[in-house]
Amino acid sequence: MANERLRGAIVDLGLTLDEVGEQLGVAPKTVERWINEPERKPYRRFQHAAASLLRCEVSYLWPDERTSAEVTAAGNAELIRLYPHRSVVMQTLWTSLYSKSTRHFDLLVYSGFWLTEDATFHRIVKEKSADGVPIRFMLGEPTSHAVAVRGDDEGIGATMAGKIRNALVNYGPLFGLPGVEFRLHSTTLYNSIYRADDEMLANGHLYGVGAYMAPVLHLRRVPGGELFDAYAESVEKVWESARPISSPADWEGTH
Repeated sequence: MANERLRGAIVDLGLTLDEVGEQLGVAPKTVERWINEPERKPYRRFQHAAASLLRCEVSYLWPDERTSAEVTAAGNAELIRLYPHRSVVMQTLWTSLYSKSTRHFDLLVYSGFWLTEDATFHRIVKEKSADGVPIRFMLGEPTSHAVAVRGDDEGIGATMAGKIRNALVNYGPLFGLPGVEFRLHSTTLYNSIYRADDEMLANGHLYGVGAYMAPVLHLRRVPGGELFDAYAESVEKVWESARPISSPADWEGTH
């Protein structure tokens, strides 16, 4: 059965599929599939964007008939392993995940300095770039309030901003590679997120504790799960609001 609520909301506002697709940043065919193939629900970020555009509640357009127990069970299935501290995770896990990426290669951090000194990671970035994989680096804006607060929270003050600047320098050889993009963000970062296709490592941030001592979730997307997508959506939101840079020195630019 088609999603008549979605179709009706579009018609009521006098919009075409082309107009809806343009507003949401998707192809009109995608909107058509959302209507005619309701089992293929859009990602949460598109559900919320569509609901806002059509002036409806998400729950009206896409009612979720699953029980809370089913949602919880799917979420549990997405959790491969919980590490109490990042420091106990084998360094090779990051490079192993990224080495298998073919569609998504995302890194969302403030500095992630420890990874900038990993020669294997640099090699993988270059190989994936050559293979046409889109690679997105999101680091903290060194002069932002959020970075200053995080530095104070960890007890290292301005050192946090210094770590970001050093990380950008270490990543210097990666700037300009095909498909590799760098952006600086000023968001309050609750997790550092490392995504490779349908797997990710989410390193939580705790007040007064360095990220290396905070827990890490190893997640893998599964049908019906919502945990992975929740983290993935936050990555997209940061990416959309972040400032593109073309060289390690661009942190000094206007923002």
